[in-house]
Amino acid sequence: MTTARDIMTPGTDCIGTKETAADAARRMADLGVGALPICGPDDKVKGVLTDRDLIVKVVAPGRDLGSFPAGDLNQAEAVTIGADDPVEDALVTMTRHQVRRLPVIDQDKLVGMVALADVARALPDPAVGDLVEALSAE
Repeated sequence: MTTARDIMTPGTDCIGTKETAADAARRMADLGVGALPICGPDDKVKGVLTDRDLIVKVVAPGRDLGSFPAGDLNQAEAVTIGADDPVEDALVTMTRHQVRRLPVIDQDKLVGMVALADVARALPDPAVGDLVEALSAE
């Protein structure tokens, strides 16, 4: 059985709830990623902040990136996958919650991220993963 741990990108950075949207944007640019998990002071995942969130929820309404707290962009409930959960569960979770990326946790600790392309590549037809990855590239 292939698990989320098997296909995840390990060592994922987190943006703190008290950091700003500008901090998140800079970190995304530095890392070359389009999403960061949001972590609270307890180091637990509170949600995922995407580049789209920054544009739609901060920039477009005219809010100040330098003072807007990243934590204000948390979801009501963080959508995550357990590190030892089967890849098929990741696909179900992504579909149910309409997300392309899932933080991977091991006993409430962030250990990595799984993207839709990772899941698709792990399923029987790897060409699907390559297609999804190509369509998702910036």
